[in-house]
Amino acid sequence: MHQAYGVNVQTMTLPWEDQTGSLARRVAAETAREIVEERIGPGELVTEVELAARTGVSRTPAREAMVQLEAWGLVRLLPKKGAIVTAVGATERRDLLAVRLMLETQALTGIADDALAALSTDLDDALDAQRSAITDGDLLGFAAADYRFHAAVILAGGNAVVGQLLQSLAPRFARLIHQVCLHRPALLPLLLAEHESLAGSARSGDADGFARAVVAHVEDTHFAEAVAL
Repeated sequence: MHQAYGVNVQTMTLPWEDQTGSLARRVAAETAREIVEERIGPGELVTEVELAARTGVSRTPAREAMVQLEAWGLVRLLPKKGAIVTAVGATERRDLLAVRLMLETQALTGIADDALAALSTDLDDALDAQRSAITDGDLLGFAAADYRFHAAVILAGGNAVVGQLLQSLAPRFARLIHQVCLHRPALLPLLLAEHESLAGSARSGDADGFARAVVAHVEDTHFAEAVAL
C-alpha cells in the first residue's frame, strides 16, 4: 500500500489486521472481527464481565473496548447491562452504501496522474488478495480485500478528513460485504470480475464511467432480490 494520497494508509487496514495500539483497542478489534464474521450474532448481549473473562483482560480495558465497538457502530451500549450487537437493516445498508458511493465517485474527479499510478498498484494488490481468498475459501479475507479496493479509490482523492471518516466506518463496510460473502459465496467470482472492470475505469481516470459502473456494482451486490440477508 502507498501513502501517495496524503492520507494515513491505516485507513485501508481493518481493526483486526492491526495488532498495535492499546490493549482495549486490540480487544475491541478482535471482538469486531467476531461480530463481522457473525460468531457473535446480531441481538446478542455482550457484558463487560464476559468480555473480560473471554479475552483474559481486566474489566477496565473490556469496558473501553465496548465503548470503541459502539463508536464503530457494531454494538449499542445499555446502561448497567452491557452491549447489544447491532443488526444491519435495510436502512443502514442503504445509508452506508450511499455514503461510500458518494465518496468513491467524487474521489476520481480531477485526480492527479501520480495518484492514479499509486491507485493502480493498490487496486492490483486488492484484486490479487481477492483471487487468493476465493481460492482459499477465505470469506473474511475476501471482505477485507473488497474494503481495501473501495478504500483505495476513496483515498485517491487525497482528502484527510474523508480518510478519518472512512476509518471510523471501516468495520461496518466490512460487515456489509462479509454478509454477502457468507450468504452468497457463489457470487464472489462475479464480484471479482466487476472489480477488475472497475479497476480499468479507475486506472484510466474515467470518473464518469467508474461512477456508472460502481453504482451498478453496488446494486448487484447488495440490493439484488436474491440477497438472502
